Amino acid sequence: MTDRRRELPSVDRLLREPAIAVLLDTAPRNAVVTAVREALESARSNRAGPPADWAEAVRERLGELTTRSLRPVINATGVVLHTNLGRAPLAAAALDAITAVGGGYSTLEYDLATGSRGHRADHCRGLLAELTGAADGLAVNNAAGALVLALNAVAAGRPVVISRGELIEIGGSFRIPEIMEKSGAALREVGTTNRTHLRDYEGALDGAAAILTVHRSNFAQSGFVASPEPRELAALARGAGIPYLHDVGSGLLLDLAAFGLRGEPSVPEAVAAGADLVLFSGDKLLGGPQAGCIVGSRDAVARCRANPLARALRADKFTLAALEATLALYRDPEAARREIPVLRMLTTDAATLGERAARLAAMMPVEADARTLRGESAVGGGSFPGASLPTTLVSLDPGPLGAHGLALRLRLGEPPVISRVESGRVLLDPRTIASGAMEALATAVAAAFER
Repeated sequence: MTDRRRELPSVDRLLREPAIAVLLDTAPRNAVVTAVREALESARSNRAGPPADWAEAVRERLGELTTRSLRPVINATGVVLHTNLGRAPLAAAALDAITAVGGGYSTLEYDLATGSRGHRADHCRGLLAELTGAADGLAVNNAAGALVLALNAVAAGRPVVISRGELIEIGGSFRIPEIMEKSGAALREVGTTNRTHLRDYEGALDGAAAILTVHRSNFAQSGFVASPEPRELAALARGAGIPYLHDVGSGLLLDLAAFGLRGEPSVPEAVAAGADLVLFSGDKLLGGPQAGCIVGSRDAVARCRANPLARALRADKFTLAALEATLALYRDPEAARREIPVLRMLTTDAATLGERAARLAAMMPVEADARTLRGESAVGGGSFPGASLPTTLVSLDPGPLGAHGLALRLRLGEPPVISRVESGRVLLDPRTIASGAMEALATAVAAAFER
């Protein structure tokens, strides 16, 4: 039997094919050549040999090459802080701030009053301190970076005391012990997985450089568990003459208990408890861009700011602009809840969600057999683990496509729609669907059924 792969044409021959050559009129030559080479490589690795239509194969490859990989999607999953989908959508004020500094020059490191060099660390410094009750604040590129910087600044080469119950794994398989090792600090474990007492910390302070607590933000412990209060640990550290570091995780600045969301430590509470450094994310419950925020005592934050790692971990102008604008909204808590998308989604009442679901269901094509039903949304992002957010879902019958087939078509459509699949149906949660995206979503669903 003759192997058809031996008969593959050359790159030059395919480029001369009229149906492929015409692509050079609308696409860069490099992209077309790459698409041809990839089509040929695919044919070489395929036992069936070359495609039935080379031009179609090249056009498909070219489309993949020239489409941006980082694209907006409609999040219909109901997971508010969806890590894979970019976590917190930004407030309009944050987007305006990014546009303002991105289209030209800015005062990133320039002091207008003196006409001399300024410091990028100053842009969010005042707001971080003001909103948390801390003496000082610093923003870096992400929360893991903030932890590495803080540990390196106060404990490089020395032991840091931490409970075994807090040696957690965070997203992307990164683990707290590994992060501590990279910071240069030595791990000193105390207590057990479920119970750690103040006396455990007291017995481990000899030669220690700091005490660290890490909020178990991506899971919850219940039953026979115990941990000292942050205020007790702060007093213990203060008595030993060492700093107390508290990584609270999600960056909660407002009390959301009225909306059924309890158990997540807030940044102001951690500062008030006496922690020397409080660390948290900018793109979780804070609702801003990816950033690592450090607040605390003036001396401890100054040590972080002066550390050489601070330059390696520094935030760029877009992050600082968006973070500053987001933080400014918190000066009016009601405005923050209304204008910061994460807070707005988390606090939307059940009646409003029911109305949105009914409106969305009415926009679905007839063949989708759209129905509404009670369900639950999720906070996501390792925040408020186990919290229940009642919602009203729109349920679609996928027909012969099958639920996973319809979900795939929605993901590959324009715009891409990310849905849920349960019990053989496709589910859409209006909690995470922006009001302005409803029509685009309805169009995408109709197109998925038509294809």
